[in-house]
Amino acid sequence: MSQTVEKIKPCYPLFCDQDYQDSFKTKREQFEEAHPIDKVEEVFQWTTTQEYQEKNFAREALTIDPAKACQPLGAVLCALGFEKTLPYVHGSQGCVAYFRTYFNRHFKEPIACVSDSMTEDAAVFGGHKNMYEGLENAKALYKPEMIAVSTTCMAEVIGDDLNAFIGNAKKEGHIPPEFPTPFAHTPSFVGSHTTGWDNMFEGVQRYFTVNAMEDKTVGSNGKINLVPGFETYLGNYRVMHRMMKEMGVDYSLLCDPTEVLDTPADGEYRMYAGGTTIDEIKDAPNAIDTLLLQPWQLSKTKKYVETIWKQPCNHIDIPMGLEWTDNFLMKVSELTGKAIPDSLAKERGRLVDMMTDSHAWLHGKKFALYGDADFVMGMTNFLLELGAEPTHVLCHHANKRWKKAVEKMLAASPYGQQATVYMSKDLWHLRSLCFTDKPDFLIGNSYGKFIQRDTLHKGKEFEVPLIRIGFPIFDRHHLHRMTTLGYEGAMYILTTLVNAVLERLDEETREMGKTDFNYDLIR
Repeated sequence: MSQTVEKIKPCYPLFCDQDYQDSFKTKREQFEEAHPIDKVEEVFQWTTTQEYQEKNFAREALTIDPAKACQPLGAVLCALGFEKTLPYVHGSQGCVAYFRTYFNRHFKEPIACVSDSMTEDAAVFGGHKNMYEGLENAKALYKPEMIAVSTTCMAEVIGDDLNAFIGNAKKEGHIPPEFPTPFAHTPSFVGSHTTGWDNMFEGVQRYFTVNAMEDKTVGSNGKINLVPGFETYLGNYRVMHRMMKEMGVDYSLLCDPTEVLDTPADGEYRMYAGGTTIDEIKDAPNAIDTLLLQPWQLSKTKKYVETIWKQPCNHIDIPMGLEWTDNFLMKVSELTGKAIPDSLAKERGRLVDMMTDSHAWLHGKKFALYGDADFVMGMTNFLLELGAEPTHVLCHHANKRWKKAVEKMLAASPYGQQATVYMSKDLWHLRSLCFTDKPDFLIGNSYGKFIQRDTLHKGKEFEVPLIRIGFPIFDRHHLHRMTTLGYEGAMYILTTLVNAVLERLDEETREMGKTDFNYDLIR
């Protein structure tokens, strides 16, 4: 079982070697006390049936792979989008290790985030001492210009008051009184990562502007504000910058972690890079309006913009696909008086050309999809534009209003008539649906690969291939740098979808002399 430096194998095909296979067999027989293989197969086959699906959908007290993460994860991403800001989580060290590794695996970058390492004594007596030491040490060691504080389950269960703790830390001299420390309560046991992002952003808004509105006038700086929400495609931040600059629009992208999550390998480590400045967030109430790029996930931010900043917060849908990108750019043009330039009109025309080229291959193809509320809604709308047919549309952490809005959109299209929308359902529910009402493809994050594996186990004809679009993407590289918003993003999505269809067709028709009647060179 030993390997040499001259001949190193990865786990596959290494574990296929006979000595490893013998070891696995011995382990199963002597230590695992597993059920017989035929019994396991019998149960597996039963879980693919309509009978099991009915039992699966009847469960109430258990969630299996919910296609969401917890609030502090979103709060950390939000904090990373501000200049020289250190995310700080009031909770246990293990929680922060989870947040950092989750982003490490997606972005393939080191993630700056600290914890005040609450343990059992803090759970009994409160975490204020951890907070005092943690803030002092974090500022001294990492030299941020802002620390953004969020919470985990432990701190929320015992009822720690961040406002009081941070205030006392400043009174006792652990950090200077003027040092910026926005905060948000982000209990992991409610909401999701998108809720946490919204809560943290609202915390930043509140910290810098709630008591500084006397000299603010809506529209006085001539800008518009763009709020991205929980966004992990770095190309989406870049495409917003590009489109606004091509339009000649004066704008602020409020939260931009692009640089810190995509730093170059040039020998210099950057704990902080880029990001929205404190001056920009202070000046944000003077903008003409604030547009929320993921409105279903930014309810607190919207309320704050309307009630404190007194801006109209004009509604837009997530600018995915053709129509909704059109609507976004027209709204920006309406608000700023800036014309949409020829460069963007040409880009739109190229997208329309691509849609026409690929229409024959996507028309009528059935897709199941899952993910965050705005992403799923935007993807569903774009599928309808392409003539594809969404069949199962799932978002675990959406609300009833979202469900009704998606159903209305589907009902208005001939391609949405067979679709069903699911909220508060998880990927184990979706697994059942992929067996009993098989789509052609599955769109979502890396966790969907287990559904693809299970459907393949039943037989090649039952396999539902996964198209990886969403968050997190752990098992492929560099997709986080891609773009899903704007015309550019629509081109990327369209390219990904149609080539997945063509690759599947090749896979099904490449057996020489048997199925290769459709193994064409040109398509």
